[in-house]
Amino acid sequence: PNGAGKSTTMRMILGLDRPDAGTATINGHSYREMRWPLREVGALLEARAFHPGRTARAHLTALAAGNGIRRERVDEVLEITGLSPAADRRAGKFSLGMAQRLGIASALLGDPPVLMLDEPVNGLDPEGVVWIRTLLRSLAAQGRTVLLSSHLMSEMALTADRLIIIGQGRLIAQAAMAEFLAAGSGAAVTARSPQAADLAALLAARGATVTRSDGDTLTVTGITASAVGELASRHAITLTGLGEQQVTLEDRYMELTRDSAEYRSAPAPAPAGNQ
Repeated sequence: PNGAGKSTTMRMILGLDRPDAGTATINGHSYREMRWPLREVGALLEARAFHPGRTARAHLTALAAGNGIRRERVDEVLEITGLSPAADRRAGKFSLGMAQRLGIASALLGDPPVLMLDEPVNGLDPEGVVWIRTLLRSLAAQGRTVLLSSHLMSEMALTADRLIIIGQGRLIAQAAMAEFLAAGSGAAVTARSPQAADLAALLAARGATVTRSDGDTLTVTGITASAVGELASRHAITLTGLGEQQVTLEDRYMELTRDSAEYRSAPAPAPAGNQ
């Protein structure tokens, strides 16, 4: 939620804010100790963290010079982020979406193994949202670590492999996306089997909650559909149907953060009747 500490956490990792206790390191080193920081971690915390009078190319060239990065890399990241046609325009005239792309270009400049992006989707048009999602997943597929914050639940459901949810400065949840969704109170697996009683007993022994209906149909919570299938196969139980009704990421988020929101809207007023 707003005020939970997402941006502050990122600022502490990058040495911009000092924690009251504890330490934050990247690959075992504090950010301040890094000789060439852009080569080790690329970050986007503010979309307009550049001099408005400089061109996009000049901004990136200055960053490259300060971090020992070859000049050819400037043209490469301009191409990656779609900014090549605007490379020689003053960045101060950029829209929010273009400013975001320049910030992402800056983060990618050192070809780092770690990326930290605070609300990178903010200000992007639909094409830009698809682009950043595809880019981040491709970077992660290369073995890089990508840490990003976002309020866009539907987009994160398509992008993230793992989730960290915080509220009022405290850790609420940390899990793989599939595990997080499966643990929701609204998530349920429906299994049909002529051996429903045997399957129900096995599931209950695994800690799942099982409700039996229609003779051979089970409604199960607390376990994924794949785990039900594996359990049935291991014990030679025939399944005639297996399905999963999954809660959305937004549903799970609201379920977990209902007591952690700093600001809460009033319920919408009921529509007035016909006069």
